[in-house]
Amino acid sequence: MKDTKKKTTIISLFSGCGGLDLSFANLGFKILWANDFNHWACETYKKNFGDHVVEGDISEIKIDDIPESDIILGGFPCQDFSMLWKRGGINTERGNLYKYFVDIVSAKKPKMFIAENVKGILTANKGEAVKKIKEDFANVGYNVEIHKINFADYGAPQLRHRVLIIGVHNDIKRKFIMPKPLYNENNYVSSKEALKGVEKVKHNNEHQNIMPKTIEKLKLIPPGGNFTSIPKSSPHYVKGMISHVYRRLHPDKPSTTIIAGGGGGTWGYHYREHRPLTNRERARLFGYPDDFIFVGSITEVRRQIGNSVPPAGALPIAKAIQDFFTN
Repeated sequence: MKDTKKKTTIISLFSGCGGLDLSFANLGFKILWANDFNHWACETYKKNFGDHVVEGDISEIKIDDIPESDIILGGFPCQDFSMLWKRGGINTERGNLYKYFVDIVSAKKPKMFIAENVKGILTANKGEAVKKIKEDFANVGYNVEIHKINFADYGAPQLRHRVLIIGVHNDIKRKFIMPKPLYNENNYVSSKEALKGVEKVKHNNEHQNIMPKTIEKLKLIPPGGNFTSIPKSSPHYVKGMISHVYRRLHPDKPSTTIIAGGGGGTWGYHYREHRPLTNRERARLFGYPDDFIFVGSITEVRRQIGNSVPPAGALPIAKAIQDFFTN
């Protein structure tokens, strides 16, 4: 019998390779349209979702060409709000890209929008950035709530602290309630559990060449450690770096945040083997299924994964949104 039930529709902005979209698609939401400016992310999106992704700068896309939908999703660029880098927040061109998100929400009037960003957005511009963003969304007709979350609390095998900005249209008189965390430090999904059997996966599982001196450094770093584990007396000692440098997984804990770029030992390293993680291992630490295939070079795929939302961690939130619409 044909299913005639109307599906909740979505348009997706700053989609990347589709990590957030995947959580909703797996629950039966219908994604009508998506956009990103990165070519390889769009190629990955097409391979896994279909041809409804439009490659291009959002500032050059006509709003009239974007369909209306029940929900708008997106993660506007976060680098200018990140704790890792020097932050300009809303005072930069890239930091102001959220305004296109606001303009599209204003024009299309979805019932709800969900915007994802780094936790640094809460303190950017001395706290004024997030205040301004919330105000702009409120001014176009939305009740807006800011949620600081850790995706590991919702099932991702990665400690990934992020902010969700969720707006519900003023015409809807019910309040969306963020689901309670399902996991904590006593039962988080561990790296070892996430990587079980990963060596059997064919796609995006290439090993990289590693320099002998890097191997010697890794030999001095225990599981869960980083460059600070190397004794100062060692010829392999390094200093003055961010905590991601030569960070090894701990088998019994979630991964720390997997980042999108950077050199100098920021690849993330296996807990047992003296080598960088493969992209498939990184994808496992986000909760991507093994049949989700990434397109592009190793560097491009690493960037796609590191910039994405963990599908495993977003799924319970997407389910709560589904229930909100159903009720």
